[in-house]
Amino acid sequence: MNAFSTDAPNWRPVLGLIACTRDVGGETAQAVINRYVAAASRHADASILLVPTLAGAIHPSDIVPRLDGLLLTGSPSNVETRRYGADDPEAAGPFDPDRDEMAMIFTAAMLKAAKPVFGVCRGLQELNVIFGGTLRRDLGNQDRGALSHHAADGATLEQMFAHQHEVTLAARGVLRRSLGAARLRVNSVHYQGIATLGDGLTIEATADDGLVEAVSAEVGGAPVLAVQWHPEWNADSDPRSAGFFHILGRALRGLPLAVS
Repeated sequence: MNAFSTDAPNWRPVLGLIACTRDVGGETAQAVINRYVAAASRHADASILLVPTLAGAIHPSDIVPRLDGLLLTGSPSNVETRRYGADDPEAAGPFDPDRDEMAMIFTAAMLKAAKPVFGVCRGLQELNVIFGGTLRRDLGNQDRGALSHHAADGATLEQMFAHQHEVTLAARGVLRRSLGAARLRVNSVHYQGIATLGDGLTIEATADDGLVEAVSAEVGGAPVLAVQWHPEWNADSDPRSAGFFHILGRALRGLPLAVS
């Protein structure tokens, strides 16, 4: 069901999704997991355009004018440590330097064009680095305390996404005003997270251990919003997960992000 009214009922905004570089049957492929495409298409009511990370295959000047927004999705890969000044040869991968590069190039181009950029999991980490912040890489350690941000080794996909904790939403933040909740229980599927917050980013949510779980910003009129959890996993069954994509849908149409 279309949650957005428009004078042109057949028109839908175009959302770009940055692809990842993956091995498929021994060959290199451009890939985006279906659940991101489906959730954004359905709950933001958007048409989806996949942006390859293959060097030379695409240029922002050709594509950005055709996009109404950009979503940086989650991924099994980590942002390379050199991107935030912590070049560490022992840092755990896998890495996807082409994804890092394309995300940074396209984010800069979208913000320069005053168009919205949203992020999920790795996308939040990318945005934090783009804004000058740093990352920590110890969040899956089961010995670090009461709150672990990733399921134990050996968990199935379903068990990983069933691993949850609560977050507190900032009192006057976009998420709290839009979702109508002070606390959310979210899935937690990440080994990395924000260490130092990027310049110009506002905290939207924190975990009980103090980890920043969501951020927002406005750059030249372009809204930025990103979460560390995975709303795409259960957007069809959880209204507050779908709510993240409703906010995205409003941004794509140039509407205020918060409706309350």
